[in-house]
Amino acid sequence: MLLRGGLALGILTVLFLSQRFWYRALWRVTSNWGRMWLRVGVRALYLVGLIGIILSISDGLRQDGGRILPPHSKFTSFVGLWFASALAAYLCVKAVHGLEWVWRRVHRALPPEAHKPDAQQASLDDFVPDPSRRTFFRTASVVAGAAPFLGVMYGYAAERLRYEVRRIEIPLPNLPPELDGMRIVQISDIHLSSYMTRESVRRAVDMANDVGADLAVVTGDLITGVHDSVRDCVEEVRRLYAPLGVYGCNGNHEIYARAEELAERLFAQAGMKMLRGENATISYRGGQLNLIGVDYQRERMPSGRRLQMLANVEPLIRRDMPNLLLSHNPNTFNRAAELGIELSLAGHTHGGQVQVEILDVSLSPARFITDYVAGLYHRPLLMPDQPKRMGETIKLMPNAPKGLSALYVNRGLGTVGAPVRLGAPPEITHIVLRRA
Repeated sequence: MLLRGGLALGILTVLFLSQRFWYRALWRVTSNWGRMWLRVGVRALYLVGLIGIILSISDGLRQDGGRILPPHSKFTSFVGLWFASALAAYLCVKAVHGLEWVWRRVHRALPPEAHKPDAQQASLDDFVPDPSRRTFFRTASVVAGAAPFLGVMYGYAAERLRYEVRRIEIPLPNLPPELDGMRIVQISDIHLSSYMTRESVRRAVDMANDVGADLAVVTGDLITGVHDSVRDCVEEVRRLYAPLGVYGCNGNHEIYARAEELAERLFAQAGMKMLRGENATISYRGGQLNLIGVDYQRERMPSGRRLQMLANVEPLIRRDMPNLLLSHNPNTFNRAAELGIELSLAGHTHGGQVQVEILDVSLSPARFITDYVAGLYHRPLLMPDQPKRMGETIKLMPNAPKGLSALYVNRGLGTVGAPVRLGAPPEITHIVLRRA
């Protein structure tokens, strides 16, 4: 609990410092402008925007349903964009300043002889101008400050809306021959909100229907907050079509919005099924599949006490047919594999929303909360979960006696926090089951 409080305080402090940095930068730049009306106008516009940001944040924290600003306003999108870009730019500028500080300390620590140019270098200096290091770091600061703003705008206007259908074949142990080739379409993390309109959800559902899957699943987070309409989201999701039905599970944002029962009721009214600690038998070409769904699985209590994940799932598992688990949180995978569940489908991470590859290493914010960021993962079936050190990769047994359990983590459709995606585009997953 203390660690979480310290982390939250640290985040708030950095956010405050980033806003203070840009506030002072604007005042410093405009102080050199000759025309008073322009200087005053820009500063007044900034203050109005700052007041709007405070009102928008206040709306997000209200739990009584009342709002100060209109719901789903464009200004809310602007607030998310501003905070994301201002914070990223602030951190980049401070990183350049840190490098400059290190360079100065190293330069001062060198012996005096190291600063004296040799004769050849002196002759070159007569012909080749040596740019000022101060100018270099100043230019680097400008570039570092501008790049995040440009990246955020691209992630908002382009990649956030670039839905892609990803097809993947997943081999499963104990899969009956009749189920070989069975197709499942998965959508996740819709997050209907100011950043995700009904029209965008409709487009994603149409793309999912074009897959022509046998079974459709929705793995949580229909909305973002208490002010978002679960009803509107379900009205779009109900257009999903699959001969074997449409099933779903609740995510953590349904908990935050206290909408778990409402989502279940609306799903039932739309002819779909929200699985909440339940299972359903799916019959396909004479074969059977045990479909299990759970509400969002918390890893810890607010007090910090660790919880057993999938605590009541064991009675739902079948040994006479393969099991498929719908669990919004991918961190249930270790326990699911230990229990003998052959396939888990999850979301929650959004693929980090921003993912950067450096020297073949993927860097993503989601790494701070899970080892399962996006894509396909495996663990040995029916093997006790071995504790891992932070950052340690999962190593598979080369000859797992019971075969391998699989997890697929969908990158989701919507966004949370900043309405931006970079390197982690929205995803609709087309899964084909294969015999191992």
